[in-house]
Amino acid sequence: MSSTHPVPEKRTRKARAQESAPALIDAQAPEATNAALFVAPIGVRWRDLDAFNHVNNANYLTYLEEARLQWLQHVPGWFNEHSMPVLAASEVNYRRPIEWPAQLNVELFCERLGNSSITLAHRIVDAHDDALYSDGKVVLVWMDPATGKPVPLPQSIRDAAESGG
Repeated sequence: MSSTHPVPEKRTRKARAQESAPALIDAQAPEATNAALFVAPIGVRWRDLDAFNHVNNANYLTYLEEARLQWLQHVPGWFNEHSMPVLAASEVNYRRPIEWPAQLNVELFCERLGNSSITLAHRIVDAHDDALYSDGKVVLVWMDPATGKPVPLPQSIRDAAESGG
Protein backbone atom coordinates (compact mmCIF):
# COMPACT_ATOMS: atom_id res chain seq x y z
CA MET A 1 0.00 0.00 0.00
CA SER A 2 1.48 3.27 -1.04
CA SER A 3 0.59 6.49 0.54
CA THR A 4 0.26 9.54 -1.63
CA HIS A 5 1.10 12.82 -0.11
CA PRO A 6 0.53 16.06 -1.91
CA VAL A 7 3.78 17.63 -3.00
CA PRO A 8 3.99 21.19 -1.72
CA GLU A 9 4.26 23.77 -4.46
CA LYS A 10 7.65 25.47 -4.39
CA ARG A 11 7.37 29.22 -4.49
CA THR A 12 9.92 31.85 -3.78
CA ARG A 13 9.50 34.34 -0.98
CA LYS A 14 9.13 37.07 -3.62
CA ALA A 15 6.32 35.17 -5.39
CA ARG A 16 4.46 34.66 -2.11
CA ALA A 17 4.79 38.36 -1.26
CA GLN A 18 3.52 39.40 -4.68
CA GLU A 19 0.50 37.12 -4.31
CA SER A 20 -0.53 38.53 -0.93
CA ALA A 21 0.52 42.20 -0.99
CA PRO A 22 -1.63 43.58 -3.82
CA ALA A 23 -4.88 42.37 -2.22
CA LEU A 24 -4.15 44.36 0.92
CA ILE A 25 -3.36 47.60 -0.89
CA ASP A 26 -5.68 47.31 -3.91
CA ALA A 27 -8.72 47.30 -1.61
CA GLN A 28 -7.96 50.94 -0.79
CA ALA A 29 -7.07 52.13 -4.32
CA PRO A 30 -9.46 54.57 -5.97
CA GLU A 31 -11.41 53.00 -8.81
CA ALA A 32 -10.42 53.97 -12.33
CA THR A 33 -14.13 54.06 -13.18
CA ASN A 34 -14.84 56.96 -10.79
CA ALA A 35 -14.85 60.34 -12.48
CA ALA A 36 -11.58 62.11 -11.85
CA LEU A 37 -11.69 65.59 -10.36
CA PHE A 38 -8.71 66.52 -12.55
CA VAL A 39 -6.19 64.76 -14.79
CA ALA A 40 -2.72 66.30 -15.14
CA PRO A 41 -0.43 65.21 -17.97
CA ILE A 42 3.18 64.81 -16.82
CA GLY A 43 6.22 63.88 -18.90
CA VAL A 44 8.96 61.83 -17.25
CA ARG A 45 12.31 63.60 -17.44
CA TRP A 46 15.68 61.86 -17.73
CA ARG A 47 16.75 63.56 -14.50
CA ASP A 48 13.88 61.84 -12.64
CA LEU A 49 15.62 58.46 -12.95
CA ASP A 50 17.66 56.78 -10.25
CA ALA A 51 20.53 54.29 -10.39
CA PHE A 52 18.08 51.49 -11.22
CA ASN A 53 17.00 53.37 -14.34
CA HIS A 54 13.47 54.07 -13.16
CA VAL A 55 11.82 57.11 -11.57
CA ASN A 56 13.07 57.74 -8.05
CA ASN A 57 10.36 57.31 -5.42
CA ALA A 58 10.63 60.93 -4.26
CA ASN A 59 9.69 62.16 -7.73
CA TYR A 60 6.26 60.55 -7.39
CA LEU A 61 5.53 63.20 -4.73
CA THR A 62 6.71 65.90 -7.13
CA TYR A 63 4.35 64.60 -9.82
CA LEU A 64 1.49 64.68 -7.30
CA GLU A 65 2.36 68.22 -6.24
CA GLU A 66 2.43 69.33 -9.88
CA ALA A 67 -0.98 67.75 -10.50
CA ARG A 68 -2.49 69.50 -7.46
CA LEU A 69 -1.10 72.86 -8.58
CA GLN A 70 -2.41 72.35 -12.13
CA TRP A 71 -5.86 71.65 -10.63
CA LEU A 72 -5.72 74.61 -8.26
CA GLN A 73 -4.86 76.97 -11.15
CA HIS A 74 -8.35 76.21 -12.49
CA VAL A 75 -10.01 77.11 -9.17
CA PRO A 76 -10.34 80.87 -8.60
CA GLY A 77 -9.92 82.05 -5.03
CA TRP A 78 -8.18 78.93 -3.73
CA PHE A 79 -5.81 81.04 -1.60
CA ASN A 80 -5.32 84.57 -0.29
CA GLU A 81 -3.21 86.22 2.38
CA HIS A 82 -5.37 84.70 5.16
CA SER A 83 -6.01 81.24 3.70
CA MET A 84 -3.67 78.85 1.93
CA PRO A 85 -3.21 75.07 1.79
CA VAL A 86 -0.51 73.07 3.50
CA LEU A 87 0.16 69.38 3.03
CA ALA A 88 -0.85 67.61 6.24
CA ALA A 89 -0.45 63.97 5.20
CA SER A 90 0.56 61.90 2.19
CA GLU A 91 0.22 58.23 1.34
CA VAL A 92 1.88 56.76 -1.75
CA ASN A 93 1.57 53.13 -2.80
CA TYR A 94 4.19 52.16 -5.37
CA ARG A 95 2.65 49.61 -7.74
CA ARG A 96 5.28 49.33 -10.48
CA PRO A 97 8.38 51.24 -11.55
CA ILE A 98 8.08 54.08 -14.04
CA GLU A 99 10.70 53.90 -16.77
CA TRP A 100 11.88 56.55 -19.18
CA PRO A 101 10.50 57.58 -21.61
CA ALA A 102 6.95 57.78 -20.33
CA GLN A 103 3.95 60.06 -20.51
CA LEU A 104 1.87 59.96 -17.35
CA ASN A 105 -1.57 61.04 -16.28
CA VAL A 106 -1.96 61.98 -12.64
CA GLU A 107 -5.62 61.57 -11.72
CA LEU A 108 -7.05 63.37 -8.70
CA PHE A 109 -10.25 62.34 -6.92
CA CYS A 110 -12.04 64.08 -4.06
CA GLU A 111 -12.27 61.51 -1.28
CA ARG A 112 -13.41 63.76 1.56
CA LEU A 113 -14.31 67.37 2.26
CA GLY A 114 -13.84 68.55 5.83
CA ASN A 115 -14.32 71.89 7.55
CA SER A 116 -10.80 73.08 6.77
CA SER A 117 -9.38 70.17 4.78
CA ILE A 118 -9.76 68.11 1.64
CA THR A 119 -8.55 64.56 1.11
CA LEU A 120 -7.49 63.95 -2.48
CA ALA A 121 -7.02 60.40 -3.68
CA HIS A 122 -4.62 60.02 -6.60
CA ARG A 123 -3.52 57.59 -9.27
CA ILE A 124 -0.44 57.85 -11.47
CA VAL A 125 -1.09 55.94 -14.69
CA ASP A 126 0.51 55.52 -18.10
CA ALA A 127 -1.08 58.00 -20.51
CA HIS A 128 -1.16 55.43 -23.32
CA ASP A 129 -2.38 52.20 -21.73
CA ASP A 130 -3.64 53.30 -18.27
CA ALA A 131 -1.18 50.97 -16.48
CA LEU A 132 -1.21 51.84 -12.77
CA TYR A 133 2.14 53.00 -11.36
CA SER A 134 1.01 54.45 -8.05
CA ASP A 135 -2.01 55.39 -5.96
CA GLY A 136 -2.76 56.82 -2.55
CA LYS A 137 -4.05 60.04 -1.03
CA VAL A 138 -3.05 63.35 0.47
CA VAL A 139 -4.69 65.68 2.96
CA LEU A 140 -4.52 69.43 2.39
CA VAL A 141 -5.48 71.76 5.26
CA TRP A 142 -6.21 75.44 4.67
CA MET A 143 -4.48 77.61 7.26
CA ASP A 144 -3.96 81.25 8.05
CA PRO A 145 -0.20 81.77 7.54
CA ALA A 146 -0.11 84.55 10.15
CA THR A 147 -1.58 82.43 12.94
CA GLY A 148 -0.80 78.90 11.76
CA LYS A 149 -4.38 77.93 12.63
CA PRO A 150 -6.83 76.11 10.34
CA VAL A 151 -9.43 78.20 8.53
CA PRO A 152 -12.60 77.12 6.72
CA LEU A 153 -12.12 75.47 3.35
CA PRO A 154 -12.62 78.12 0.64
CA GLN A 155 -16.04 77.87 -0.99
CA SER A 156 -14.35 77.75 -4.41
CA ILE A 157 -12.52 74.54 -3.42
CA ARG A 158 -15.71 73.05 -2.02
CA ASP A 159 -17.60 73.95 -5.22
CA ALA A 160 -14.86 72.59 -7.50
CA ALA A 161 -14.64 69.33 -5.55
CA GLU A 162 -18.40 68.83 -5.45
CA SER A 163 -18.85 69.61 -9.14
CA GLY A 164 -15.97 67.38 -10.18
CA GLY A 165 -13.74 70.11 -11.57
